[in-house]
Amino acid sequence: MQAQAQQGATETRDRSFNPLTVILSACRYVGGGLLSFMEAIGNLTFFVIRALGHCFSPPFFPSQIARQIIDIGYYSLPVFGMTALFTGMVLALQSYTGFTRFNAESAIAGVVVLSITRELAPVLAGLMVAGRVGASIAAEIGTMRVTEQIDALRTLSVNPFKYLIAPRVIAGTLMLPILVLIGDVIGVMGGYTVSIYRLGFSPANYLSQTWDIL
Repeated sequence: MQAQAQQGATETRDRSFNPLTVILSACRYVGGGLLSFMEAIGNLTFFVIRALGHCFSPPFFPSQIARQIIDIGYYSLPVFGMTALFTGMVLALQSYTGFTRFNAESAIAGVVVLSITRELAPVLAGLMVAGRVGASIAAEIGTMRVTEQIDALRTLSVNPFKYLIAPRVIAGTLMLPILVLIGDVIGVMGGYTVSIYRLGFSPANYLSQTWDIL
C-alpha cells in the first residue's frame, strides 16, 4: 500500500509539472520587474521635470534657498574636504611607489592634478552630496509627511513642491560646482604635501609641473 501511495504521488507530481507554466512564470517575473523599472524611470523623469519647472517660476523663497545652501555646501565641506585631502595624499604616495620602477617620478604631479580635477573630485563631491545631503533631505521630508506639515502647507495655499523641493534643487545646483572646485584645491594640496615633505620633491618643480598640466 505504501509503495502504491508513493507511486501515485510521483505520478501526480509528474503530471503537474508543465514546462509551459514554468516559461510563463519566468516571463511574468521578468516582465513585472521590467514594468516596475520603467515605472520608476517615468516617475523620476516626471519628478525632475516638475522640479525644474518650479525652479524657474516665482516665488523663489530666497530664505529657504539660503538655508539649503548652508546645509548642502557648508556642512558638507568638512567631510568632503577631509576625503579630498587624503585622496590626494594617497594618490601621490601610491603613484610614487609605481612610478619609481620606471624612473617616472616626474609624472606624479601630472597624475595627481589630472586625477583629482577630472575624475575624483567631481565623483567624491557627488557621492558626498548624494549620501549625506540626500539622506538628510529624505529624513526631513519624511518626518514632515508623517507629522502632516506638508498638508499644513497645502492648507496655507503653499505649493509643497515649490517650498520644499525647488530650493534644495537650486542650492544643490549652485553648491556642487563650488564643492568640486574646493575639492580640486584641497586634493592637489594633499598630493603636494606628501610629495614635498614625504617624497622629497622640489616645491618649485612640483608647482611648475602642476601649473603646466592645468
